[in-house]
Amino acid sequence: MLAVAGLAKSYGDQQAVVDLSFDVAVGETFGLLGPNGAGKTTTISMICGLLAPDAGSIRVAGVEISPDSVEGRELIGYVPQEIALYPDLNGRDNLAFFGRLYGLSGAPARERIAETLELVGLTERAGDRVKEYSGGMQRRLNIAAGLLHRPRLLILDEPTVGIDPQSRNAILEAVAALGEQGMSVLYTTHYMEEAERLCRRVGIVDHGRMLACGTRRELVALVEERAQITVAVASDAAGVRGTLSGRAGLVDVTATDDRTVVCMVEDASAQLPLIVQTITESGAVVTDVRVEEPTLDSVFLHITGTALRD
Repeated sequence: MLAVAGLAKSYGDQQAVVDLSFDVAVGETFGLLGPNGAGKTTTISMICGLLAPDAGSIRVAGVEISPDSVEGRELIGYVPQEIALYPDLNGRDNLAFFGRLYGLSGAPARERIAETLELVGLTERAGDRVKEYSGGMQRRLNIAAGLLHRPRLLILDEPTVGIDPQSRNAILEAVAALGEQGMSVLYTTHYMEEAERLCRRVGIVDHGRMLACGTRRELVALVEERAQITVAVASDAAGVRGTLSGRAGLVDVTATDDRTVVCMVEDASAQLPLIVQTITESGAVVTDVRVEEPTLDSVFLHITGTALRD
């Protein structure tokens, strides 16, 4: 659905985007993960045809996108970071206005407005003026405006910044539902947990460069991050450690005290039942099990050498 190849953009001596390439498949939710200032918004502006790249190409459903042509832009729904609504109009009238820009009117417009309001959870507040909405509600209506024309590619630029937890969860649920319906979504964020929750693949971007790209499992494997399984036993952790040592699939086994064994493994879902079975068959009693999977936080730290900046 989206193919970005060799994209570059500079502002004077500052390189905002450097040789950036990635793609988004039909029906995929793809995350651009990076801190503020990483080049995400500049990249989005070029994809939408709002900003000319210095180099590279952008295609949406095979159509080349550029500021010199409007062709292909009807395929894109863009939801910017800033609220792009009329505060003195109510929610329904805002959507009616944007619908007319997309050529929607009459019964089809009313149907689409009702659908999008339901999706973002604002049906009950549709008659209230936008300036009476909370910040989170305004962001949800912003998303509804980008969905009215049923775009094939929805671009969401940091849609949950600075909003309340309830609105944030509503937005994440709405995005997940769109992915299930087969819409392609490009989702930029600097919140790791959002990328883990929503995105099939993630591109990690910093200082305008794509540092790594893949599924969560592929990114974890890339930096050799491992899961940790902590098993509490009734007694004799050292003996349990001896039983598990050398077992295939276990990278390391340590007894941290007389009742705790820590196993470092490549694949926790595969190894957990086998570890518990081996321990119980040895005669030891398992009293508790805790699994800590590697996260995108740890991957980002490995790749960049720093924690994700705000």
